[in-house]
Amino acid sequence: MTEKVKGPASYFPSIEAKYGQPIDHWLGLVAGKTDMKHMEIVNWLKAEHGLGHGHANAIVAHQLAKKG
Repeated sequence: MTEKVKGPASYFPSIEAKYGQPIDHWLGLVAGKTDMKHMEIVNWLKAEHGLGHGHANAIVAHQLAKKG
């Protein structure tokens, strides 16, 4: 029995399907935004790449959580 993915990563399959890029592409973009706060990065993804708010927020939350 496999455990269901929870949290921000649960959005990853739909992000890949909707925007046509692997999740590593989006995480890499966010990783380069070290001078920006969470919502600044979310707004940047929405404005520059056309992501929806929930998808952008999931990517940013996942990437920032990895930085610990």
